[in-house]
Amino acid sequence: MTSPHLSLDAEALYQQLLNQIRPHAAVQEHLAIVGIYSGGAWIAERLVTDLGLKDKAGFIDVSFYRDDYAAKGLHAEVKPTHIPFDVNGAHIILVDDVLYTGRTTRAAINELFDYGRPARIMLATLVDRGGRELPVAADFVAYAAPFEPAVSVNLQRADDGTLSISIDHA
Repeated sequence: MTSPHLSLDAEALYQQLLNQIRPHAAVQEHLAIVGIYSGGAWIAERLVTDLGLKDKAGFIDVSFYRDDYAAKGLHAEVKPTHIPFDVNGAHIILVDDVLYTGRTTRAAINELFDYGRPARIMLATLVDRGGRELPVAADFVAYAAPFEPAVSVNLQRADDGTLSISIDHA
């Protein structure tokens, strides 16, 4: 398990993730990026800019698609899903900030299929913290290490767009 004093540099991790995705983006004609609100959307916005995919960006709110919706309820701020491109036949990189149980990813995939049938969905995440409850694995990962269940790993974005990660121990 990770050290209680671990510090992660979100900006450096973002660059690692971008470098992993860039070669794939260069050869894939029908590539689109879809970020899961909120942290995944922040990362997706930057990926879209850095990869020059401005017309192939989408954002998804999985609140109503989660299988634990009744237990968790809604987040304080629900944002509308926005998929402005044809999902049918698209190669989609689904972006989340922290991969944990796999439930958010499953919900996002379910919602994407409401918009059409993509040719392929790949998953990109800044941090894979282990602890999967569903058989989900990321194709692109900047940092992977197991965290205790009581530890909270959260991405924040400053007003200037700079990303940071907080690791809080309960």
